[in-house]
Amino acid sequence: MKAKALRLYGKEDLRLDEYELPEIKDDEILARVVSDSICMSSYKAAMQGEDHKRVPENIKEHPVIIGHEFCGDLVKVGAKWAHEFKEGEKFSIQPALNYKGSLAAPGYSYEYIGGDATYIIIPNEVMEMGCLLHFDSDNFFGGSLTEPLSCVAGTFHAMYHATRGKYEHDMGIVEGGKMAILAGVGPMGLAAIDYITHCDRCPSLLVVTDIDDARLTRAAQVLPPEEAAKKGIKLVYANTGKVEDAHKFMMDFTDGEGFNDVLVFAPVAPVVELADSILAQDGCLNFFAGPSNPAFSAPFNFYNVHYAGTHVVGTSGGNTDDMKECLSMIGQGKLDPAILVTHIGGLNVARETTLNLPKVPGGKKLIYTHISLPLTAIADFEEKGKEDPMFAELAKIVAKTNGLWNAEAEKYLLEHAPAI
Repeated sequence: MKAKALRLYGKEDLRLDEYELPEIKDDEILARVVSDSICMSSYKAAMQGEDHKRVPENIKEHPVIIGHEFCGDLVKVGAKWAHEFKEGEKFSIQPALNYKGSLAAPGYSYEYIGGDATYIIIPNEVMEMGCLLHFDSDNFFGGSLTEPLSCVAGTFHAMYHATRGKYEHDMGIVEGGKMAILAGVGPMGLAAIDYITHCDRCPSLLVVTDIDDARLTRAAQVLPPEEAAKKGIKLVYANTGKVEDAHKFMMDFTDGEGFNDVLVFAPVAPVVELADSILAQDGCLNFFAGPSNPAFSAPFNFYNVHYAGTHVVGTSGGNTDDMKECLSMIGQGKLDPAILVTHIGGLNVARETTLNLPKVPGGKKLIYTHISLPLTAIADFEEKGKEDPMFAELAKIVAKTNGLWNAEAEKYLLEHAPAI
């Protein structure tokens, strides 16, 4: 059958191709992709091409489909997997397969599976590793965003603390402790706030910083302190760009004791230095933001490492259990993936969006692979609706959910947007 996909041929060489998919084998599954959320990791893969650790060297002859945060429904299930998966059911996917120690992953390494495609073939190893996940929901975008949400869950699971004199790590944040999330109102920062204020292990104080009042205001609208207070969390949004002494400003929130857990969501040296400086005894700094510069570095206080037991960890993704946890939390209404989405578009704009991702402001850019649509900010729906009745209706629909993308808006878009 015919399929369309955005495929990587080399550094900055992305092409929207139409090609013939082969017949599936008994251990494979044919699937229809509906939505793909574009990740900064896809931008990095597009920039680095064959030099990326997950991208094969032969992509000039065997291009790979880009995009790893995707959701859709199953079209045809090979005999081997018919007992576990059914045609027509929705799926989400954990791209970090770790199959036989390989870094190969959908969205980076495969010729016939990736998110920016109309139809894909899911290879046997995805199912073998338990990475094809059932997604029972009234929407598709939540399934796409489960992967980035799982990265956040994994971040909190990776943090640790220790009791002096014992050689054991207590995994996770300090329950009831003091936490700071620096540069934390971007899309992944919002996901972190949403997760940590709704999971089973929460801090008592959460200070979220940024240097942009507009971003902080939106964060407070979609994740209000009043909601966090229901879990016994004092949530504070603070602009550290407006204070002379950011260190003192932050320490004052803790009466000078410092924070037990600090997350850094921007690869900016002064932000890392601030995080280091506000750690409490046995404090854990988690560097979440993946820098593009392999030489990125920042000073770290090793006096405190020795005498105060501070430590640093870094995470770059979640595992399958993290995804299952997030799927469960979404199903229970504890996590709202819609807070991440700021733009929607069709497969026709996936190339330019991926290659220019750092220059496009806002949160997650959600690509619907079977439609043709300019990349459009949700905030612009009302203005565009003055000339386009489709956007006028979408503006009315998202107004019902405080300007957030939702299942009704997705359904309307898929029914009324032009096919690609």
